[in-house]
Amino acid sequence: MTGQGFAPPTPGEKQKITGSILVVDDNRMNRLMLARGLEQQGHKVTFAENGRQALEMLGNQDFDLILLDIEMPEMNGYQVLARLAADVHWRQIPVIMISGVEEIDSVVKCIEMGAADYLNKPFNPVLLKARVDACLEKKRLQDEQRALFRKFATDEVAEELLSSGFSLGGKLVEATVLFSDIRSFTTIAESQSPEDTIELLNAYFSSMFEAIANEGGIVNQMMGDGLMCIFGAPLALQDHRQRAVRAARQMIKLIDLFNQRQAAMERVQIQIGIGIASGTVIAGYVGTQRRATYTCVGDTVNLAARLEAHTKVTGEPILIEENVRQGLDEDIHLLPQGKLKFKGKTQAVKVFSVPVKKN
Repeated sequence: MTGQGFAPPTPGEKQKITGSILVVDDNRMNRLMLARGLEQQGHKVTFAENGRQALEMLGNQDFDLILLDIEMPEMNGYQVLARLAADVHWRQIPVIMISGVEEIDSVVKCIEMGAADYLNKPFNPVLLKARVDACLEKKRLQDEQRALFRKFATDEVAEELLSSGFSLGGKLVEATVLFSDIRSFTTIAESQSPEDTIELLNAYFSSMFEAIANEGGIVNQMMGDGLMCIFGAPLALQDHRQRAVRAARQMIKLIDLFNQRQAAMERVQIQIGIGIASGTVIAGYVGTQRRATYTCVGDTVNLAARLEAHTKVTGEPILIEENVRQGLDEDIHLLPQGKLKFKGKTQAVKVFSVPVKKN
């Protein structure tokens, strides 16, 4: 669990589930009554007097469960639910609504907005305990699933699996694809031992993954010394083109630092080429029911790969095409490379290089 965690079970006893609970209610007496019962059960209880204060607390502290009133000043329970649902991390926290509003429409609205359960005031302590225990147990199982998924997939793909489930196929999305490759890698591999090559790749991938993840991208394929990355899927990003170019520039700067360390140890230095293309792709799971991977396919993917390969011709480390350029801020300096005709394309493509200042 993200908050306080679990109390260890004693031999022969069922595991006791405790957690960190945020109680959000503008009525002080209600808060104290809830806290007394929850603390007696071993839970850690934190108070918020309104929805706005609750969101501030969520930004600074992890919770396993939220007990949320509906009618509050400044920001009511419905507004809080909407904010929770819009955040990829907050939406993982189960919410039990506790309110004096008894209309069935209110119950339905809360459940539709993502609440896990609903209790009317004055609440039954036995029923409250049962529902708190049920929500914490469900949260524990989801956290275990999430931890397992993240051993084999990125955080974004793990969240997609938990929220939507697994199914082969894909959907059309607007995204940006980045390909990266180490230049003359075959020659490098021939010049050193396999152990040195593996060490080189591990250090290289570690730096590249950091730059990509910092901009919201995911690495969905590693092909020898090459990477394929997606910005904008499975989680949509409005500025996916800008993020991809920022990540590419950071990758080049990290390679410069990497080479400085390599030179200090008298080890081989490397250069990389990066190609970036943007457009409509089909993103989803490809493979079989027993083994699949999250990826994207389409002309955009092919073009990004062609651009990466063309960096060997131009000597420029980063090449992008016109669709990517249209999504960039004006402060990103570009050098036109003219129109180029790539294999598989019926029309020439406007290509630009992205200069990167050395550290």
